Amino acid sequence: MCGRYAQSRNVHQLQLAFALPEEAREQEDDPRSWPPLEELDPDYNISPGRPVYAVLGPPPRGEGTGAPGPRTLHTMRWGLVPSWAKDRNVGYRMINARSETVADKPAFRTAYRSRRCLIPADAYYEWQLLNKDGTAEASTSPATDPQHRRRKAKAAKKPFSVHYAGDEPLAMAGIFERWRDPEVDDERDPAAWVWSCAVITTEAAPELAHIHERMPVVVPREDWAAWLDPSSGPDRLARVLHETPVERFAVDEVSTEVNSIKNNGPDLLEPTAGDGADQLETLF
Repeated sequence: MCGRYAQSRNVHQLQLAFALPEEAREQEDDPRSWPPLEELDPDYNISPGRPVYAVLGPPPRGEGTGAPGPRTLHTMRWGLVPSWAKDRNVGYRMINARSETVADKPAFRTAYRSRRCLIPADAYYEWQLLNKDGTAEASTSPATDPQHRRRKAKAAKKPFSVHYAGDEPLAMAGIFERWRDPEVDDERDPAAWVWSCAVITTEAAPELAHIHERMPVVVPREDWAAWLDPSSGPDRLARVLHETPVERFAVDEVSTEVNSIKNNGPDLLEPTAGDGADQLETLF
């Protein structure tokens, strides 16, 4: 799964990294038509519910025109709120969408068909479980492991950051939605609309499976256009979901300071000198 990540680039840096026009897309007068763009501070410990950047391609459902591929940068809330939800807080339970079921699950299937995005990250964090006897085991997902809560409660957690070996940002596969807040009367009030997103996850590659059984889908640059193009068919999308370039990843054991969302700063990405980090270096 992906429950925490870091993203420190500003709007201009992301425009360069994702080959976006340097001239920002003009904001729509109608907040229903397209998400806003706000300048966000660097965040090295992004948690569910926080505002995040997302790269979008052509407008969903045929709204507007444009060539397939990366087009514009926007800000959204992390944690997808389906259009039919009664409460925006449902998004806290929908920060991830499983690749195995995203095309069929009611909360995600419509967004998967026509509202896909890329979610930039410097790195994502994942935790390995440390048992009291000193042994380590991979963290699990509550969706697949009935003993998930028991395992997590009995073990300490060793954090790792996963990122590209170079300076390129990760482009995590995402989907997004638009939700109408019934408590705001005026539909043209920006506060009446919540734009939100989720990260798509998949079974961890063998190189990462000793840390956690799941990992976010990371889209390589050559697949950005296909992922963002609303006309991409199910076969092409399925291939993208299986093409995370794990061979290009680097993994660092990092400080347990990242365990608390109260801590935030570039030092959270600094590797620690530990046996776990040394062992990981031999895997890549």
